[in-house]
Amino acid sequence: MGLTEGLKDNARKRPHDLAMVFGAHRHTWAEFADRVGRLAAVLRSLGVGQGDRVVILANSSHRYIEYYYASMWAGGMFAPLNTRLALPEILEQAADAEPTAFLYDSAFARHAPAILAATPSLRGAIFADEGEAAGDALSYEAAIAAVAPCEDAGRGGDDIACLFYTGGTTGRSKGVMLSHDNLLFNARNSIALRNSTPDSIRLHAGPMFHLAAGSAILSNTVAGGRHVVIARFTPEDVLRTIAAERVTHCTFVPTMLAMMLQRPDFDTYDLSSVRRLTYGASPMPEALLREAMRRFPGVEFAQSYGMTELSPMATCLGVEDHRLDGDPKRLRSAGKAPPGVEVRVVDEDDIPVATGVVGEIVVRGANVMKGYWRQPELTAHALRGGFMHTGDGGYLDEDGYLFVVDRVKDMIVSGGENVYSTEVENAIASHPAVAQCAVIGIPDDKWGEAVHAIVALREGATLDAEEIGRHCRALIAGYKRPRSIEVRTEPLPLSSVNKINKALLRAPFWTDRTRQVN
Repeated sequence: MGLTEGLKDNARKRPHDLAMVFGAHRHTWAEFADRVGRLAAVLRSLGVGQGDRVVILANSSHRYIEYYYASMWAGGMFAPLNTRLALPEILEQAADAEPTAFLYDSAFARHAPAILAATPSLRGAIFADEGEAAGDALSYEAAIAAVAPCEDAGRGGDDIACLFYTGGTTGRSKGVMLSHDNLLFNARNSIALRNSTPDSIRLHAGPMFHLAAGSAILSNTVAGGRHVVIARFTPEDVLRTIAAERVTHCTFVPTMLAMMLQRPDFDTYDLSSVRRLTYGASPMPEALLREAMRRFPGVEFAQSYGMTELSPMATCLGVEDHRLDGDPKRLRSAGKAPPGVEVRVVDEDDIPVATGVVGEIVVRGANVMKGYWRQPELTAHALRGGFMHTGDGGYLDEDGYLFVVDRVKDMIVSGGENVYSTEVENAIASHPAVAQCAVIGIPDDKWGEAVHAIVALREGATLDAEEIGRHCRALIAGYKRPRSIEVRTEPLPLSSVNKINKALLRAPFWTDRTRQVN
Protein backbone atom coordinates (compact mmCIF):
# COMPACT_ATOMS: atom_id res chain seq x y z
CA MET A 1 0.00 0.00 0.00
CA GLY A 2 1.19 3.50 -0.81
CA LEU A 3 0.59 6.97 0.60
CA THR A 4 -1.49 8.04 -2.41
CA GLU A 5 -4.15 5.46 -1.52
CA GLY A 6 -5.48 7.66 1.29
CA LEU A 7 -6.03 10.55 -1.11
CA LYS A 8 -7.76 8.35 -3.68
CA ASP A 9 -9.90 6.71 -1.01
CA ASN A 10 -11.16 10.08 0.25
CA ALA A 11 -11.84 11.23 -3.31
CA ARG A 12 -13.95 8.10 -3.94
CA LYS A 13 -15.89 8.08 -0.69
CA ARG A 14 -16.25 11.82 0.02
CA PRO A 15 -15.69 13.58 -3.30
CA HIS A 16 -17.63 16.73 -2.40
CA ASP A 17 -16.31 17.24 1.13
CA LEU A 18 -13.89 20.12 1.60
CA ALA A 19 -10.31 18.82 1.74
CA MET A 20 -8.03 21.84 1.32
CA VAL A 21 -8.08 25.49 2.38
CA PHE A 22 -5.38 28.03 1.60
CA GLY A 23 -6.63 31.60 1.66
CA ALA A 24 -9.25 31.92 -1.07
CA HIS A 25 -8.32 28.50 -2.51
CA ARG A 26 -10.79 25.82 -1.42
CA HIS A 27 -10.77 22.34 -2.97
CA THR A 28 -12.86 19.25 -2.38
CA TRP A 29 -11.32 15.79 -2.16
CA ALA A 30 -12.27 15.14 -5.78
CA GLU A 31 -10.66 18.40 -6.88
CA PHE A 32 -7.57 17.75 -4.75
CA ALA A 33 -7.06 14.30 -6.30
CA ASP A 34 -7.70 15.64 -9.80
CA ARG A 35 -5.09 18.39 -9.39
CA VAL A 36 -2.57 15.89 -8.02
CA GLY A 37 -3.14 13.57 -11.00
CA ARG A 38 -2.68 16.47 -13.41
CA LEU A 39 0.49 17.70 -11.71
CA ALA A 40 1.82 14.14 -11.81
CA ALA A 41 1.20 14.11 -15.56
CA VAL A 42 3.17 17.36 -15.90
CA LEU A 43 6.03 15.88 -13.87
CA ARG A 44 6.08 12.81 -16.10
CA SER A 45 6.25 15.06 -19.15
CA LEU A 46 9.41 16.52 -17.62
CA GLY A 47 10.91 13.06 -17.33
CA VAL A 48 10.03 12.07 -13.76
CA GLY A 49 9.89 8.29 -13.54
CA GLN A 50 10.38 5.52 -11.02
CA GLY A 51 12.43 6.76 -8.08
CA ASP A 52 13.31 10.15 -9.60
CA ARG A 53 13.56 13.06 -7.20
CA VAL A 54 11.44 16.19 -7.36
CA VAL A 55 12.61 19.21 -5.33
CA ILE A 56 10.74 22.30 -4.24
CA LEU A 57 11.81 25.66 -2.81
CA ALA A 58 8.71 27.47 -1.68
CA ASN A 59 6.61 28.69 1.18
CA SER A 60 3.78 26.50 2.41
CA SER A 61 0.60 26.45 0.33
CA HIS A 62 -2.01 24.08 -1.07
CA ARG A 63 0.33 23.56 -4.03
CA TYR A 64 3.05 22.31 -1.67
CA ILE A 65 0.76 19.51 -0.47
CA GLU A 66 -0.16 18.72 -4.08
CA TYR A 67 3.57 18.51 -4.81
CA TYR A 68 4.02 15.87 -2.09
CA TYR A 69 1.38 13.61 -3.57
CA ALA A 70 2.04 14.29 -7.26
CA SER A 71 5.71 13.39 -6.89
CA MET A 72 4.72 9.96 -5.56
CA TRP A 73 1.80 9.63 -8.02
CA ALA A 74 4.23 10.17 -10.89
CA GLY A 75 6.47 7.42 -9.51
CA GLY A 76 9.07 9.67 -7.96
CA MET A 77 10.19 10.89 -4.55
CA PHE A 78 9.59 14.31 -3.05
CA ALA A 79 12.67 16.05 -1.64
CA PRO A 80 11.86 19.47 -0.16
CA LEU A 81 14.64 22.06 0.07
CA ASN A 82 15.06 24.09 3.25
CA THR A 83 13.98 27.66 2.55
CA ARG A 84 15.92 28.98 5.53
CA LEU A 85 19.31 28.03 4.17
CA ALA A 86 21.77 30.30 2.43
CA LEU A 87 22.00 29.80 -1.33
CA PRO A 88 25.28 27.77 -1.22
CA GLU A 89 23.60 25.37 1.24
CA ILE A 90 20.50 25.10 -0.96
CA LEU A 91 22.67 24.33 -3.98
CA GLU A 92 24.42 21.60 -2.00
CA GLN A 93 21.11 19.92 -1.13
CA ALA A 94 19.84 20.19 -4.70
CA ALA A 95 23.03 18.72 -6.12
CA ASP A 96 22.95 15.85 -3.63
CA ALA A 97 19.36 14.92 -4.54
CA GLU A 98 20.09 14.96 -8.30
CA PRO A 99 16.49 15.90 -9.08
CA THR A 100 14.70 15.61 -12.38
CA ALA A 101 12.19 18.42 -11.74
CA PHE A 102 12.16 21.60 -9.65
CA LEU A 103 9.24 23.64 -8.30
CA TYR A 104 9.56 27.11 -6.79
CA ASP A 105 7.36 30.07 -5.88
CA SER A 106 7.73 33.84 -6.18
CA ALA A 107 9.43 34.15 -2.77
CA PHE A 108 12.40 32.15 -4.09
CA ALA A 109 12.30 32.92 -7.81
CA ARG A 110 15.57 34.82 -7.38
CA HIS A 111 17.34 31.53 -6.59
CA ALA A 112 15.87 29.57 -9.50
CA PRO A 113 18.48 30.52 -12.14
CA ALA A 114 21.35 29.52 -9.85
CA ILE A 115 19.73 26.20 -8.93
CA LEU A 116 18.97 25.38 -12.56
CA ALA A 117 22.52 26.27 -13.63
CA ALA A 118 24.16 24.27 -10.84
CA THR A 119 21.99 21.15 -11.09
CA PRO A 120 22.58 19.41 -14.44
CA SER A 121 20.17 16.56 -13.63
CA LEU A 122 17.19 18.94 -13.85
CA ARG A 123 15.03 18.55 -16.96
CA GLY A 124 12.46 21.18 -16.17
CA ALA A 125 11.07 23.68 -13.67
CA ILE A 126 7.58 24.72 -12.58
CA PHE A 127 6.64 28.11 -11.15
CA ALA A 128 4.31 26.99 -8.35
CA ASP A 129 2.58 30.29 -7.69
CA GLU A 130 0.10 32.73 -9.16
CA GLY A 131 0.87 34.33 -12.48
CA GLU A 132 3.20 33.59 -15.34
CA ALA A 133 6.58 31.91 -15.05
CA ALA A 134 9.78 33.53 -16.18
CA GLY A 135 12.16 31.97 -18.68
CA ASP A 136 11.58 28.34 -19.63
CA ALA A 137 9.73 27.37 -16.47
CA LEU A 138 6.15 26.15 -16.71
CA SER A 139 3.33 28.07 -15.04
CA TYR A 140 1.71 25.73 -12.51
CA GLU A 141 -1.98 26.44 -13.12
CA ALA A 142 -1.66 26.65 -16.89
CA ALA A 143 0.37 23.45 -17.01
CA ILE A 144 -2.07 21.34 -14.98
CA ALA A 145 -5.04 22.76 -16.89
CA ALA A 146 -3.52 21.64 -20.18
CA VAL A 147 -3.20 17.93 -19.31
CA ALA A 148 -5.42 15.08 -18.19
CA PRO A 149 -4.70 13.30 -14.91
CA CYS A 150 -2.37 10.35 -15.31
CA GLU A 151 -2.68 6.97 -13.65
CA ASP A 152 -1.09 6.57 -10.24
CA ALA A 153 2.29 4.79 -10.52
CA GLY A 154 1.23 2.58 -7.62
CA ARG A 155 4.42 2.80 -5.59
CA GLY A 156 4.21 1.76 -1.96
CA GLY A 157 5.52 -0.61 0.68
CA ASP A 158 9.31 -0.54 0.83
CA ASP A 159 9.62 1.97 -2.03
CA ILE A 160 11.23 5.24 -0.99
CA ALA A 161 8.62 8.00 -0.80
CA CYS A 162 10.80 10.97 0.06
CA LEU A 163 14.10 12.49 1.08
CA PHE A 164 14.02 14.94 3.97
CA TYR A 165 17.29 16.73 4.50
CA THR A 166 18.76 17.26 7.94
CA GLY A 167 21.86 19.15 8.96
CA GLY A 168 25.11 17.23 8.95
CA THR A 169 27.55 17.01 11.85
CA THR A 170 30.34 16.98 9.29
CA GLY A 171 28.89 19.96 7.47
CA ARG A 172 27.21 17.91 4.75
CA SER A 173 23.43 17.60 4.68
CA LYS A 174 21.98 14.12 5.03
CA GLY A 175 19.05 13.03 2.89
CA VAL A 176 16.91 10.78 5.09
CA MET A 177 15.23 8.06 2.98
CA LEU A 178 11.75 7.22 4.25
CA SER A 179 9.59 4.54 2.65
CA HIS A 180 5.83 4.44 2.20
CA ASP A 181 5.70 1.81 4.94
CA ASN A 182 7.73 4.03 7.30
CA LEU A 183 5.38 6.94 6.86
CA LEU A 184 2.16 4.91 6.94
CA PHE A 185 3.30 3.25 10.16
CA ASN A 186 3.99 6.67 11.66
CA ALA A 187 0.66 7.97 10.36
CA ARG A 188 -1.24 5.30 12.27
CA ASN A 189 0.51 6.19 15.51
CA SER A 190 0.09 9.91 14.85
CA ILE A 191 -3.64 9.49 14.22
CA ALA A 192 -3.96 7.79 17.59
CA LEU A 193 -1.90 10.46 19.37
CA ARG A 194 -3.83 13.32 17.80
CA ASN A 195 -7.23 11.59 17.72
CA SER A 196 -7.57 12.57 14.06
CA THR A 197 -10.89 11.75 12.38
CA PRO A 198 -12.64 12.65 9.12
CA ASP A 199 -14.18 15.67 10.84
CA SER A 200 -10.78 16.97 11.98
CA ILE A 201 -9.73 20.36 10.65
CA ARG A 202 -5.95 20.52 10.90
CA LEU A 203 -3.92 23.70 10.72
CA HIS A 204 -0.54 23.45 8.97
CA ALA A 205 1.49 26.38 10.30
CA GLY A 206 5.02 24.99 10.13
CA PRO A 207 7.36 24.94 7.12
CA MET A 208 6.63 21.98 4.87
CA PHE A 209 10.29 21.23 4.21
CA HIS A 210 10.26 19.81 7.75
CA LEU A 211 9.01 16.30 8.36
CA ALA A 212 7.16 17.61 11.43
CA ALA A 213 4.78 19.35 9.02
CA GLY A 214 5.07 16.62 6.40
CA SER A 215 4.00 13.84 8.75
CA ALA A 216 1.00 15.88 9.85
CA ILE A 217 -0.02 16.30 6.21
CA LEU A 218 0.31 12.60 5.46
CA SER A 219 -1.43 11.37 8.61
CA ASN A 220 -4.24 13.89 8.27
CA THR A 221 -4.89 12.68 4.73
CA VAL A 222 -4.98 9.06 5.89
CA ALA A 223 -7.48 10.09 8.57
CA GLY A 224 -9.53 12.04 6.02
CA GLY A 225 -9.25 15.35 7.85
CA ARG A 226 -9.38 18.78 6.24
CA HIS A 227 -6.11 20.61 5.56
CA VAL A 228 -5.91 24.32 6.41
CA VAL A 229 -2.64 25.94 5.33
CA ILE A 230 -0.99 29.27 6.03
CA ALA A 231 2.07 30.39 4.06
CA ARG A 232 4.28 30.93 7.10
CA PHE A 233 3.88 31.18 10.83
CA THR A 234 2.92 34.44 12.44
CA PRO A 235 0.97 34.50 15.72
CA GLU A 236 -1.69 36.72 14.21
CA ASP A 237 -2.20 34.51 11.15
CA VAL A 238 -2.46 31.39 13.30
CA LEU A 239 -4.98 32.86 15.73
CA ARG A 240 -7.04 34.45 12.98
CA THR A 241 -7.08 31.25 10.91
CA ILE A 242 -8.06 29.06 13.86
CA ALA A 243 -11.01 31.35 14.53
CA ALA A 244 -12.07 31.76 10.90
CA GLU A 245 -11.75 28.13 9.81
CA ARG A 246 -12.85 26.54 13.11
CA VAL A 247 -9.61 24.57 13.34
CA THR A 248 -9.76 21.52 15.63
CA HIS A 249 -6.17 20.22 15.56
CA CYS A 250 -2.86 22.11 15.76
CA THR A 251 0.80 21.28 16.25
CA PHE A 252 3.33 23.85 17.42
CA VAL A 253 6.90 24.05 18.56
CA PRO A 254 7.21 25.77 21.94
CA THR A 255 8.48 28.99 20.39
CA MET A 256 5.26 29.31 18.41
CA LEU A 257 3.12 28.76 21.48
CA ALA A 258 5.07 31.35 23.46
CA MET A 259 4.71 33.97 20.72
CA MET A 260 0.97 33.36 20.51
CA LEU A 261 0.42 33.52 24.26
CA GLN A 262 2.43 36.74 24.51
CA ARG A 263 0.07 38.61 22.20
CA PRO A 264 -1.96 41.14 24.20
CA ASP A 265 -5.03 40.36 22.05
CA PHE A 266 -4.80 36.57 22.51
CA ASP A 267 -8.02 36.37 24.50
CA THR A 268 -10.00 38.27 21.84
CA TYR A 269 -9.81 35.34 19.38
CA ASP A 270 -12.43 32.62 19.39
CA LEU A 271 -10.35 29.46 19.80
CA SER A 272 -13.20 27.32 21.11
CA SER A 273 -13.04 24.97 18.10
CA VAL A 274 -9.62 23.57 19.09
CA ARG A 275 -9.88 20.02 20.44
CA ARG A 276 -6.30 18.79 20.53
CA LEU A 277 -2.95 20.60 20.54
CA THR A 278 0.29 18.69 20.09
CA TYR A 279 3.80 20.01 20.52
CA GLY A 280 7.42 18.93 20.14
CA ALA A 281 10.65 19.49 18.16
CA SER A 282 12.39 21.66 20.78
CA PRO A 283 12.56 22.20 24.54
CA MET A 284 9.20 22.93 26.18
CA PRO A 285 9.63 24.88 29.43
CA GLU A 286 7.27 23.48 32.03
CA ALA A 287 6.03 26.97 32.90
CA LEU A 288 5.10 27.61 29.27
CA LEU A 289 3.29 24.30 29.00
CA ARG A 290 1.28 25.00 32.15
CA GLU A 291 0.38 28.48 30.91
CA ALA A 292 -0.75 27.08 27.55
CA MET A 293 -2.88 24.43 29.26
CA ARG A 294 -4.53 27.11 31.39
CA ARG A 295 -5.19 29.47 28.48
CA PHE A 296 -6.54 26.74 26.20
CA PRO A 297 -9.16 25.44 28.61
CA GLY A 298 -10.83 22.21 27.56
CA VAL A 299 -8.14 21.50 24.94
CA GLU A 300 -6.37 18.14 25.07
CA PHE A 301 -2.57 18.36 24.97
CA ALA A 302 -0.14 15.71 23.73
CA GLN A 303 3.57 15.62 22.95
CA SER A 304 5.73 13.67 20.55
CA TYR A 305 9.50 13.20 20.61
CA GLY A 306 11.56 11.90 17.73
CA MET A 307 13.66 12.82 14.73
CA THR A 308 13.44 12.78 10.95
CA GLU A 309 15.15 9.39 10.83
CA LEU A 310 12.22 7.95 12.83
CA SER A 311 9.46 9.13 10.47
CA PRO A 312 9.56 11.08 12.94
CA MET A 313 7.90 9.82 16.17
CA ALA A 314 9.75 7.71 18.74
CA THR A 315 7.70 8.38 21.88
CA CYS A 316 4.56 10.23 22.86
CA LEU A 317 3.15 11.73 26.02
CA GLY A 318 -0.58 11.38 25.82
CA VAL A 319 -3.54 13.40 26.98
CA GLU A 320 -3.86 11.38 30.20
CA ASP A 321 -0.45 12.64 31.35
CA HIS A 322 -1.20 16.31 30.64
CA ARG A 323 -2.93 17.32 33.86
CA LEU A 324 -2.30 20.51 35.79
CA ASP A 325 -3.10 18.65 39.01
CA GLY A 326 -1.10 15.55 38.07
CA ASP A 327 2.45 14.42 38.72
CA PRO A 328 4.63 17.38 37.67
CA LYS A 329 7.42 14.99 36.72
CA ARG A 330 5.27 13.55 33.93
CA LEU A 331 5.10 16.89 32.15
CA ARG A 332 8.90 16.86 31.94
CA SER A 333 9.02 13.47 30.24
CA ALA A 334 8.85 12.56 26.56
CA GLY A 335 6.36 9.79 27.25
CA LYS A 336 6.45 6.19 26.08
CA ALA A 337 7.04 4.43 22.80
CA PRO A 338 3.87 3.90 20.71
CA PRO A 339 2.83 0.41 19.54
CA GLY A 340 5.44 -1.28 17.35
CA VAL A 341 8.32 0.93 18.50
CA GLU A 342 11.05 -0.17 20.93
CA VAL A 343 13.08 2.42 22.81
CA ARG A 344 16.22 1.59 24.78
CA VAL A 345 18.84 3.62 26.60
CA VAL A 346 22.33 2.21 26.11
CA ASP A 347 25.93 2.85 27.08
CA GLU A 348 28.84 3.44 24.70
CA ASP A 349 28.98 -0.33 24.00
CA ASP A 350 25.26 -0.41 23.12
CA ILE A 351 24.45 -2.32 26.30
CA PRO A 352 21.15 -1.25 27.98
CA VAL A 353 21.71 0.78 31.14
CA ALA A 354 19.75 0.50 34.38
CA THR A 355 16.57 2.44 35.12
CA GLY A 356 17.36 6.06 35.86
CA VAL A 357 20.83 5.93 34.33
CA VAL A 358 21.56 8.33 31.47
CA GLY A 359 22.75 6.86 28.19
CA GLU A 360 22.10 7.21 24.46
CA ILE A 361 18.53 6.76 23.26
CA VAL A 362 18.21 4.13 20.51
CA VAL A 363 15.08 3.10 18.65
CA ARG A 364 13.92 0.05 16.69
CA GLY A 365 10.70 -0.40 14.70
CA ALA A 366 8.94 0.05 11.39
CA ASN A 367 9.38 3.80 11.78
CA VAL A 368 13.17 3.64 11.34
CA MET A 369 14.47 5.13 8.08
CA LYS A 370 15.86 3.11 5.20
CA GLY A 371 19.09 5.05 5.51
CA TYR A 372 20.91 8.19 4.43
CA TRP A 373 20.85 8.95 0.72
CA ARG A 374 24.11 7.78 -0.85
CA GLN A 375 25.92 7.68 2.51
CA PRO A 376 26.21 3.94 3.28
CA GLU A 377 28.94 4.26 5.91
CA LEU A 378 26.98 6.87 7.86
CA THR A 379 23.87 4.71 7.52
CA ALA A 380 25.64 1.64 8.87
CA HIS A 381 26.96 3.59 11.83
CA ALA A 382 23.58 5.11 12.69
CA LEU A 383 21.70 1.81 12.35
CA ARG A 384 24.25 -0.48 13.97
CA GLY A 385 22.75 -3.41 15.84
CA GLY A 386 19.37 -2.85 14.21
CA PHE A 387 18.65 0.30 16.25
CA MET A 388 18.63 3.93 15.17
CA HIS A 389 21.15 5.75 17.35
CA THR A 390 19.56 9.12 18.00
CA GLY A 391 22.54 10.91 19.48
CA ASP A 392 20.26 12.08 22.29
CA GLY A 393 21.00 11.29 25.91
CA GLY A 394 18.25 10.29 28.31
CA TYR A 395 16.97 7.78 30.82
CA LEU A 396 13.92 5.61 31.44
CA ASP A 397 12.11 5.76 34.76
CA GLU A 398 10.59 2.84 36.64
CA ASP A 399 7.31 3.24 34.73
CA GLY A 400 8.96 3.20 31.29
CA TYR A 401 8.69 6.95 30.63
CA LEU A 402 11.56 8.45 28.68
CA PHE A 403 13.32 11.59 29.91
CA VAL A 404 15.57 13.36 27.41
CA VAL A 405 18.28 15.27 29.23
CA ASP A 406 20.96 16.25 26.73
CA ARG A 407 22.26 15.71 23.23
CA VAL A 408 25.12 13.34 22.70
CA LYS A 409 25.69 15.04 19.38
CA ASP A 410 26.41 18.73 19.67
CA MET A 411 23.11 19.72 18.14
CA ILE A 412 21.21 22.82 19.17
CA VAL A 413 17.45 23.14 18.67
CA SER A 414 16.53 26.79 18.27
CA GLY A 415 12.92 27.62 17.50
CA GLY A 416 12.33 24.11 16.17
CA GLU A 417 15.32 24.25 13.80
CA ASN A 418 18.25 21.88 14.21
CA VAL A 419 21.61 23.64 14.32
CA TYR A 420 24.74 21.51 14.28
CA SER A 421 27.55 23.16 16.19
CA THR A 422 30.22 21.83 13.83
CA GLU A 423 28.73 23.77 10.92
CA VAL A 424 28.80 27.02 12.88
CA GLU A 425 32.27 26.32 14.29
CA ASN A 426 33.60 25.65 10.79
CA ALA A 427 32.25 29.00 9.61
CA ILE A 428 33.74 30.93 12.54
CA ALA A 429 37.05 29.06 12.43
CA SER A 430 37.56 30.07 8.82
CA HIS A 431 38.31 33.61 10.03
CA PRO A 432 42.10 34.02 10.18
CA ALA A 433 42.06 35.63 13.64
CA VAL A 434 40.30 32.65 15.30
CA ALA A 435 42.39 30.08 17.16
CA GLN A 436 39.64 28.05 18.83
CA CYS A 437 35.86 28.06 18.72
CA ALA A 438 33.13 26.23 20.61
CA VAL A 439 29.45 26.61 19.77
CA ILE A 440 26.90 25.56 22.35
CA GLY A 441 23.19 25.90 22.99
CA ILE A 442 22.18 28.11 25.89
CA PRO A 443 18.68 28.66 27.37
CA ASP A 444 16.48 31.16 25.59
CA ASP A 445 12.94 31.97 26.71
CA LYS A 446 11.78 32.67 23.17
CA TRP A 447 13.66 30.10 21.06
CA GLY A 448 14.15 27.29 23.58
CA GLU A 449 17.86 27.28 22.88
CA ALA A 450 20.03 30.00 21.37
CA VAL A 451 23.29 29.54 19.50
CA HIS A 452 26.19 30.87 21.59
CA ALA A 453 29.78 31.01 20.37
CA ILE A 454 32.89 31.13 22.54
CA VAL A 455 35.94 32.19 20.56
CA ALA A 456 39.62 32.27 21.47
CA LEU A 457 41.82 34.50 19.31
CA ARG A 458 45.22 33.88 17.85
CA GLU A 459 48.05 35.56 19.70
CA GLY A 460 48.25 39.21 18.79
CA ALA A 461 44.97 39.16 16.83
CA THR A 462 42.09 41.53 17.43
CA LEU A 463 38.52 40.63 16.61
CA ASP A 464 35.19 41.57 18.12
CA ALA A 465 31.79 39.85 18.21
CA GLU A 466 30.30 42.13 15.57
CA GLU A 467 32.99 41.25 13.03
CA ILE A 468 32.54 37.54 13.72
CA GLY A 469 28.82 37.96 13.10
CA ARG A 470 29.47 39.66 9.77
CA HIS A 471 31.88 36.88 8.82
CA CYS A 472 29.22 34.22 9.49
CA ARG A 473 26.53 36.07 7.58
CA ALA A 474 28.04 35.22 4.21
CA LEU A 475 28.60 31.56 5.04
CA ILE A 476 25.62 30.09 6.87
CA ALA A 477 21.88 30.56 7.22
CA GLY A 478 20.53 33.19 9.58
CA TYR A 479 19.03 30.75 12.07
CA LYS A 480 22.43 29.05 12.45
CA ARG A 481 24.37 32.22 13.21
CA PRO A 482 25.28 32.89 16.85
CA ARG A 483 22.88 35.08 18.77
CA SER A 484 25.62 35.81 21.28
CA ILE A 485 29.40 35.68 20.98
CA GLU A 486 32.01 35.65 23.71
CA VAL A 487 35.56 36.53 22.69
CA ARG A 488 38.41 35.31 24.90
CA THR A 489 42.13 35.91 24.82
CA GLU A 490 42.96 32.75 26.81
CA PRO A 491 42.66 29.20 25.37
CA LEU A 492 39.42 27.27 25.80
CA PRO A 493 39.38 24.46 28.37
CA LEU A 494 40.28 20.98 27.13
CA SER A 495 39.09 17.55 28.16
CA SER A 496 41.31 14.62 29.08
CA VAL A 497 41.53 13.65 25.41
CA ASN A 498 42.43 17.20 24.36
CA LYS A 499 39.06 18.11 22.98
CA ILE A 500 37.39 21.39 23.85
CA ASN A 501 35.40 20.70 27.00
CA LYS A 502 31.95 21.83 25.95
CA ALA A 503 30.35 20.33 29.04
CA LEU A 504 32.37 22.73 31.18
CA LEU A 505 31.55 25.67 28.93
CA ARG A 506 27.86 24.77 28.86
CA ALA A 507 27.41 24.14 32.58
CA PRO A 508 27.09 27.76 33.86
CA PHE A 509 24.21 28.44 31.49
CA TRP A 510 22.19 25.36 32.53
CA THR A 511 22.75 25.16 36.27
CA ASP A 512 19.11 25.94 37.10
CA ARG A 513 17.60 23.84 34.30
CA THR A 514 16.46 20.24 34.74
CA ARG A 515 15.86 19.56 31.06
CA GLN A 516 17.70 20.74 28.00
CA VAL A 517 15.96 19.08 25.04
CA ASN A 518 12.53 17.81 24.13
